Amino acid sequence: MKVLLSSRPVLWFLFLFNLAIALAAPFVVDGSQGIITSVAMAVIALGAGSGLLRDRGSRPA
Repeated sequence: MKVLLSSRPVLWFLFLFNLAIALAAPFVVDGSQGIITSVAMAVIALGAGSGLLRDRGSRPA
């Protein structure tokens, strides 16, 4: 499972999907639940983005 989650296509999907949800959640869900959802999805997107950046230097061109 770790190999699947650390592959580049999965990391890109997690990054973009969760970033889109983080940006849309405050407008779709009212109140504090929208803000909490947005923050949680942004944290997941940042984690996937850091995985992409960390992996970028170790791959040969």
